[in-house]
Amino acid sequence: MEDGLKPVISVRNLRKLYKPGNEVVVALDRINLDIYKGEICMIFGTSGSGKSTFLNQLAALEKPTEGEVLMGGINISKLNEDELARFRQLYFGFIFQAYNLIPTMNAIENVAAPLMFRGVDKYTRNELAKQLLDKVGLGSRMEHYPREMSGGQQQRVGIARALITKPKIIFADEPTGNLDTKTTIEVIEMIRDYAIKNQSTVILVSHEPELASYATRVVTLMDGNIVDDKRNN
Repeated sequence: MEDGLKPVISVRNLRKLYKPGNEVVVALDRINLDIYKGEICMIFGTSGSGKSTFLNQLAALEKPTEGEVLMGGINISKLNEDELARFRQLYFGFIFQAYNLIPTMNAIENVAAPLMFRGVDKYTRNELAKQLLDKVGLGSRMEHYPREMSGGQQQRVGIARALITKPKIIFADEPTGNLDTKTTIEVIEMIRDYAIKNQSTVILVSHEPELASYATRVVTLMDGNIVDDKRNN
């Protein structure tokens, strides 16, 4: 797969240390990894393995202690906060376990919010939000607020919000952690189908082994190290 292709994300000698009190915790220990366009890459591991820290590094939500993360040849580890914010807006979509919806906004407004930051006019962004909500099966819930929706419905809103900017890279942090089995399958298939159709790259963090079958690649972390890296046929 890698022949003749440049990776979308290159991780080089990535190390992350935390210093709670007088001790030093090695969360990530000199990780090297290349991720390619269109891959659905699952970062798998148990609690404390370093997988969420790794996602935070890939998404430039935290600075590394050592090493670098390159995207399209740009060392995002060296960008300042304003540059990072712009980079995220242009290229990333985020799906969270806790949904992270704005409680005072209805579904349309939540989904349309990323376009507001891009300066898209209200009518256009709301129309695009309605189209996406319809695609994720929430055509009858568009004007509902988060408190009026189930967990599965809120996560569908979160997915629509992540996709409205047509991101090149989607970061999904335990996106099915609060959902029942049926809804988990629906949500993960939604993410997978979008990625395949649009050749987007997905970084999926999860501790649920049953989700591995939806990924094209599974990278397993343990104690801050990559201990396995398998591609699914």
